[in-house]
Formats: sequence, C-alpha cells, structure tokens
Amino acid sequence: MKKEKVLPYVIGSIAGIAVLAICVYLFCPAINIHNPLLWVIVDIALFVFVVIERLVKGCKDFGFVTVSKKTGSKGRTKKYTKFNFSVKHYIVPISLTALIVLIFFISSTFFNATSYAQILKVTDSDFTADLSESVGTDSIALMDTASAQMLGDREIGALSEVVSQFDVSYDYTQIDYNGKPVKVAALEYAGFFKWVNNKADGVKGYVTVDPVSMSASFHNSQGMKYVPSAFFSEDAYRHIRMQYPTLMLDNLHFEIDENGNPCYVASVVENTIALFGGETVIGCIVLDPVTGETLKYNLNDIPKWVDVVFYGDLICQQYNWYGMLQNGYMNSLFAKKGCKQVTTYYSDDETVDETPVSDYGYVAKDGDIWIYTGVTSVNGDSSNIGFLLANERTGESRYYSIAGADEKSAMAAAEGEVQEKGYQASFPSLINIEGYPTYIMVLKDSGGLVKLYAAVNVEQYNIVTTAVTQSECIEKYKELLGIESDDVTEETESVTVTIASIKYIDIDGNTYIYLIDKENNIFKAKAAENENMLLLNIGDIVELSCVGTDIVACKKIG
Repeated sequence: MKKEKVLPYVIGSIAGIAVLAICVYLFCPAINIHNPLLWVIVDIALFVFVVIERLVKGCKDFGFVTVSKKTGSKGRTKKYTKFNFSVKHYIVPISLTALIVLIFFISSTFFNATSYAQILKVTDSDFTADLSESVGTDSIALMDTASAQMLGDREIGALSEVVSQFDVSYDYTQIDYNGKPVKVAALEYAGFFKWVNNKADGVKGYVTVDPVSMSASFHNSQGMKYVPSAFFSEDAYRHIRMQYPTLMLDNLHFEIDENGNPCYVASVVENTIALFGGETVIGCIVLDPVTGETLKYNLNDIPKWVDVVFYGDLICQQYNWYGMLQNGYMNSLFAKKGCKQVTTYYSDDETVDETPVSDYGYVAKDGDIWIYTGVTSVNGDSSNIGFLLANERTGESRYYSIAGADEKSAMAAAEGEVQEKGYQASFPSLINIEGYPTYIMVLKDSGGLVKLYAAVNVEQYNIVTTAVTQSECIEKYKELLGIESDDVTEETESVTVTIASIKYIDIDGNTYIYLIDKENNIFKAKAAENENMLLLNIGDIVELSCVGTDIVACKKIG
C-alpha cells in the first residue's frame, strides 16, 4: 500500500486515540462493559478517527457543496447548493451509536419492570417498635444543608489563615458520630492556584455541625492531599480510579471515623439489568486523604462507622421502582393499580426545569444513619399512605403503613402557626410521641437562623405546636394531645469542665449561651437566667449543675 494511502489512517488513528485518552483522563470512566460512559467515549473516538481520516484524504463527506446541473433543451448549466453527507464511510460509529441506544432501550423498565421492582427489598414493620421514644429528638438531624453551610462558613470566616486559602465544601454529609447525628464537610482548595500554593501541605481540616445545638466547629487534621478539589493525580476520584480501573463508582463524599480521622467514601455500584439498567450498591471504597491508601469493602464487610453507602437519592429511586412496577410497566402508565412512590416536590428554584424531586430527613438509630421519607399513592393528593425508613449503610428498608399529611403540608401548617413572622420550615423528620406519629422540624428566619421548633401530628396536621427548644415543643405538643407529663424530674448532675469555646446564639429574641469543653461536650443556658455566665472566658474552669445538657447553675472555680 502506498504511503499516501496509509497516511490518512495513521493520522486518523492518532487523533482517535488522543481523543480517547483525553476523555478517559478527564472523565475517569470505569473500564467496564456495564458503563455507558465508556461506550459513548469509544463511539466519539471512532467518529473522530473517520472524520480526520476522510479530511486528510481530501474528501468532503458532509457539509454544503455547490452542484452544477444542465437544464432545458439548450443544455444550460445551473448551479445550486445542497447539504452532502456520505453515510457509508461512517457506518461503524453510526452502528455503535444505534447499538448504545438499543441497549439503553433493552435495559429500560419497559422490558424489565419485574426485575426493577425486585431490586430493593422492603419489609413491613411496626412504627412504635422501630421508632420508640428512646430514639429521642437528639437523634433527629433537623438541620438542612443550607443552615449547615451558613454555620460552617461563619466558623471558618473567623480563621483568617484558613479562609484566605480554602473554602468549606458545600457537600455536607449527614453521619452518626459516636451515637449523635453530625453534619461534616471538608475544606477544599479555593481554585487551581490555591492548590498549587498549598498542595505540599494539603487541606488542613474539616468542619462539623451539630444539628441539635446548632453549632459548628473546625477541626485541624493532617494535610489531606487526595481531595476532590485537588487537580491531576491528587484528585480523589481520579486517584481511586487509577487503583480500581474496572469498578463503577458513585457518590464520593466526606466522612470521619469514630476517632475523628477524615476519609472519603465512594459507593461501588453495578448495573444488574441487561447492560445499563438496575443500578445498585455492592460495596464501597474508603480513601485515606492523607496517605492516599484505599481499602475496598464488600457489602457485608463495611465497618459500622461508615454511614453512607446506599445514598438517599438512590434509595428513593429504587423504592419508586418497587412501588410503581410491581404490577408491570403498562399498569404504571395507565391503570396505576397499587402504585406508590416516595413523596416528590417541584423545586423552588425558578431557574431550573419543573422536575419533581424527592426529599428526605435523617434519623440516627443504632449507630447508623437512616433516611426517612413519606410514601404517597400516585393518584393521591397532599397526603401520605405510609413512610419509608432506610439504612444508608446496609440498604435495609422498612415500610410503615400510616396515613396522614405529607411533609409539605406539615411544613405549611407549622409556618402558618407563626405566619406573622415569615419563618420557613425545614424538611421534617418523624418521631414517636406516646404512640402518635409526629413530624418535628425547625423554623428559620430569612437569614437562615433557627428560631423555633415545631411539632405537627401526622394524622391530624391541624394539631401544631411551636417553641424555642425541642423539649419545650414536645411538652406543649403532649399537652395539646391531652397526654399527661410523667412528672419525673431528671437528676441534676455536677460536672467540672474547662471551657474551650463559648457561643452566643439568638433564638427568637432570646440569647442562649453554649459552652463547649475540651472533650467537645456541649452545655447550654438562657443568658437572661444566668447572667454571671456572660463573664466567662475561654480557659476558665467551671463547675456546672446540669439537667442533661441544660445548665441550671454555673460556678467559676479557676
């Protein structure tokens, strides 16, 4: 074969391979036949190969061309422009495109409704047994991500040496930290040049936000080099991909272990239906961002301190498959007999498409984080027919058949209780009050500060109470239901602590003082009732008389 005939194929191959390599590096696809992104990248590379090969040959396979045509009896020549496209030379990439579309179609719920419906195993369970009153409000993570971001940014804003080089990631993760719900987010590089300046030392720490005390804390850590905001080989996702090139990964997020050591966790997923359908979780990868060391866990071996493997959006999607497709695909479109789904809402953001999204709350239970969301009939109105509670570590899912108002209706009822203040309710969680399923939530002002707590009865959402504290809100709610208080007074305990931090938080016009000791224990008191505490300073040693975390009396002893 002559050189001029070989050259177009060589140049086309080089261009195709270059595009393939660039895409693989940029998008880090799993080298896995079940990964549709890999198919698309290969298809693009094939198109590039053919286009470059044809251009080098000087062929015009597509575009507008001028054509001459003789017309009339005198043989006059008329010129006109038409669009030309030669299909035969692009038959391979076009065929691959058609194959990808066909595989997506074959993998869809249209052909596999029963298989999709069986991915998530859901068991009917007893509400009062699973959510006993021993799972108190301290286990309910009422704070939404927006409030956590505000508190985290405020905490970092006071650290000038940190805020100039790093931002707090907006990707807060809800975890269970030593039996308490906590939101965590790592610092991240504030751009490429900040990474260049700081990559030798790495990211310096992370933020924790307590959704019960509504306080944030910054924690120093060893330099984290392998993080999502880094570049090139230090990008966390790319670092994991290089070590596990064939695994399909999703939901890379930040967590801390029981000792406060930072890590990143990525769910390992696989498509179980045809090639591209039926995504589910089969394990996880844990990355030490300091050393770059990774550990792979199968689903049954995941350590208990890892909280998020089956992430909330995937659980909601799988439950919708379970609820909608039990009786076949056509039933889900037309008759809709027995069809149900997690409660969905339209985004308040006017800049995005009107696409319904699921929402959910969190409960810290048995050392794990469980997501909670309502379940509604697809033919229903603003009401739930039950609730779903799902473990984000194991995927265990429980259904409770309880009819009542949906979450948005409960939020509107709470907001209406104090409508003159213009407060907005956060997404609620579900608790058990003397056998009554109850929504509990916080009400925030326009600045995002938590002002009140609200409790709303699920079955009768006109039963609503609000109060400054969780405990006061629950007591008022019980009175409204006619439930007598146990009249059991908690014992007052005396503890001696060294103050590590002091926070002053305004809640509905009342200033509350929060003391954090060196062991990160939190104590609180109303400033108006404990004015002597306004004179305390960091480093003071104080003797506190407390009922739980509420300070009854405070005495400075050193």
